[in-house]
Amino acid sequence: MTGRPLTLMAVHAHPDDEATGTGGVLARYAAEGIRTVLVTCTDGGCGDGPGGVKPGDPGHDPAAVASMRRQELEASCEVLKISDLEMLDYADSGMAGWPTNDAPGSFWQTPVEEGAARLAELIRHYRPDVVVTYDENGFYGHPDHIQAHRITMAALEMTELSPKVYWTTVPRSGMQRFGEIMREFHPDMPEPDPAEAAAMAAIGLPDEEITTWVDTTAFSGQKFDSLAAHASQSENIFFLKMGKERFGELMGMETFVRVQDTTGADVPENDLFAGLR
Repeated sequence: MTGRPLTLMAVHAHPDDEATGTGGVLARYAAEGIRTVLVTCTDGGCGDGPGGVKPGDPGHDPAAVASMRRQELEASCEVLKISDLEMLDYADSGMAGWPTNDAPGSFWQTPVEEGAARLAELIRHYRPDVVVTYDENGFYGHPDHIQAHRITMAALEMTELSPKVYWTTVPRSGMQRFGEIMREFHPDMPEPDPAEAAAMAAIGLPDEEITTWVDTTAFSGQKFDSLAAHASQSENIFFLKMGKERFGELMGMETFVRVQDTTGADVPENDLFAGLR
């Protein structure tokens, strides 16, 4: 035994991403004495500004938004009891198709090798036992999520370490339920066009393909509060509209696909650290 604490590293694209898909596991494992490291790749400058002003609109100042979102991210980390926050501080590339995708210095325009080399340094420093990031489509096609996946997988290849590696996902059954809840909260919401509906149906995985189901129900209050810490983006965070009690009922399970493992732990598993303790 080395005496080194077990360590979880989550690699996310923007401030607030840490809460949505991994807030539960970050809070749960911190409570269990595991070191939790969050790497946030971009500055979030393409988020909403004060008063909900949108990127590209008059009064939207990406630098000011990035500064505000940094403070919100630090507050979220406090809520989740995250041990270490590392920011790569690339410029937010915005949603797919936005002009900011092509801006020099944006995360999407950064060579994968450059971002991977920086992340590899952090991996060597923290020596995580578990690394979590997105799948190759960034879960839903966001350029910065895709880039976070690319640099994470490339960084792992640059190191001599072999942590368990997971990609975040959701069960298709859960996506169906999410659609029902959206209509419950927005009864006047128009039906999506066929292309939109098909794209939504393709998000996530069939339940039987999910390898890892982690019960974080006991930490759903922290997860809600970490999302609420990102107050400037509340218009875009649908889950906050549910209220804490309903949120806890519906968001108590976080799911992953295990893509690298040397422990031989059986799947499906209910613990990212199965086989390590």
